[in-house]
Amino acid sequence: MDKIVKVGTRGSKLALWQAYHVADLLKQKGLKSEIVVIETKGDKVLDVSIAKIGSKGVFTEELEEQLAAGKIDIAVHSAKDMQSSLPQGFELIAFTEREKVNDIILSHRSDIDYRDPGKPLVLGTSSTRRVATLKHFYPHIQTVEVRGNLQTRIAKMESGLCDALLLAYAGAHRMGYDSMIRHELSLLEFTPAVGQGSIAIESSEGLDTDIKQEIIAACHHEETGYQLQAERSYLRVLEGGCSIPVFALAKVRGEALALEGGIVSLDGKTRIVKSVSGDKKSAVSLGQQLAKLVLDAGGQGILKEIKTALKK
Repeated sequence: MDKIVKVGTRGSKLALWQAYHVADLLKQKGLKSEIVVIETKGDKVLDVSIAKIGSKGVFTEELEEQLAAGKIDIAVHSAKDMQSSLPQGFELIAFTEREKVNDIILSHRSDIDYRDPGKPLVLGTSSTRRVATLKHFYPHIQTVEVRGNLQTRIAKMESGLCDALLLAYAGAHRMGYDSMIRHELSLLEFTPAVGQGSIAIESSEGLDTDIKQEIIAACHHEETGYQLQAERSYLRVLEGGCSIPVFALAKVRGEALALEGGIVSLDGKTRIVKSVSGDKKSAVSLGQQLAKLVLDAGGQGILKEIKTALKK
């Protein structure tokens, strides 16, 4: 195929890493590509929390405009940044193989101990899920809002805004900051955001079918695909955007899929966790089943409280 696949991406170093990774996957299958950098609202507005900007499409809207106009063929995103339901006319066609999904504590200091209530600790994060989880398990830890790309956050930390950053392993690892990782956090306590560790590839529904199939063949990782189908199905029922502290993690063993997830109240006092399992081909219905269990166990009330609090 002589066509050059135009790959739309945000301009941060991590977003560019993801776009070039996708370009490499395409190249391995003989597809040529061109990277097109697009600035999004989430990149421009750094002095306001994502929850306040409105979490739907904060990192995706401008890329979708370019997809709709045919100026790019695909848009590359962190899967965890994708809203649970896409606007009409767009679809996620591929998920790349998932990186390790854990949250981590990253610091320029080597003496960080998050488990010791006697040691004051300030962690920087922009995630309501991480803040609420800390309040639940480690209420002695203080948090401060830190936004921007990874390099900006590290600079803010080193200037004294916080002692350490609470981040996804995948981003820190891809940017080469492994030597600053002080703790890898337990998946039982810090169950990740839906999609964490994978790259999502979005297209308009009007993209040429043959090109679409070639992109899928080059980029899509089947096991990760089943995991994200289940997790995103769960998220869709809860209508969880970046500002709602919900979490879910699916694991695939052979033909079986196990999905665990839940929600935590903003004050950290209530944390509901449920799990379901079944055939991986039933990933979407397993996500819906999990959502029903969580909502029926008190999740409905927590969601209502969160949405009221976020409107204030």
